Amino acid sequence: MKRILKEPLLHFLLLGAILFIAYALMQKPGAGSDSGKIIVTMGQVDNLAATFAKRWQRPPTPEELAGLVRDRVREEVYYREAMALGLDKDDTIIRRRLRQKMEFITDDIAAQAEPTDAELTAYLEAHPDSYRVEPQITFSQVYLNPAKHGEHLARDVAQLLAQLNRPGSRIDASQLGDRLMLEHQFSAATPSEIGSQFGEQFAAKLATLKPGPWQGLIESGYGVHLVRISERTEGRLPALAEVRDAVRRDWDNTRRLEAQDKFYQELLKHYTVTIEGLDQAEKNTAANRTQ
Repeated sequence: MKRILKEPLLHFLLLGAILFIAYALMQKPGAGSDSGKIIVTMGQVDNLAATFAKRWQRPPTPEELAGLVRDRVREEVYYREAMALGLDKDDTIIRRRLRQKMEFITDDIAAQAEPTDAELTAYLEAHPDSYRVEPQITFSQVYLNPAKHGEHLARDVAQLLAQLNRPGSRIDASQLGDRLMLEHQFSAATPSEIGSQFGEQFAAKLATLKPGPWQGLIESGYGVHLVRISERTEGRLPALAEVRDAVRRDWDNTRRLEAQDKFYQELLKHYTVTIEGLDQAEKNTAANRTQ
């Protein structure tokens, strides 16, 4: 039964039936002798009262309820007269709203589909970049200002590296180098986080280094750095259980867009579309770009 409910053909049949009923209902008011009657049902009155209570946190008084009903009748009168005068035609706002309502129909049907784990896993594997866990690097850095060290930069770097990598050394690296308004240690930082602080060039170079002793030089937007990577975790595609909510949300949205497009393509088959002057408009646009 679930497999049948997922069939696109069944969805289109249901949409067709809904549209047929909606069209019949829209045609009713003007079809018979009752077209001049306006009936506010008890259900509509109850709905007006419930909407009022939800907004104002109390039920309406008899006078307020009577005012709501009068406003409902006024709205119906204006609506019918506006439709009779054709005021709905060529109105951009109304056209967009009606389009939205048509799309809501497909949205409701698409939302009824319940994906299996196999479908969600397939979606995850088909869009790995959207869910991939970034690599993480834990590292320390010592900054050197090239302008301050001048021609002695290479010598100072060599001395610092020898000092930091000396066996048994317990030197506090945070006390070395030049002053910089950045931390000396970074824990489980992603390439995007590193790039935002040091620049993309620094992040790219850091990604090529392996854990071990102090290394350098690595250039950044500030100057040069000595770095020591203490831990690296490679990027990976997470299991479905880790990102199920995000995958389900994206899967639902994709299904919704697919349903809208299929529905539109089926409706479009009933029309012959002619676009006048499109070739000339494209030529004019191209000419304006070259000027």
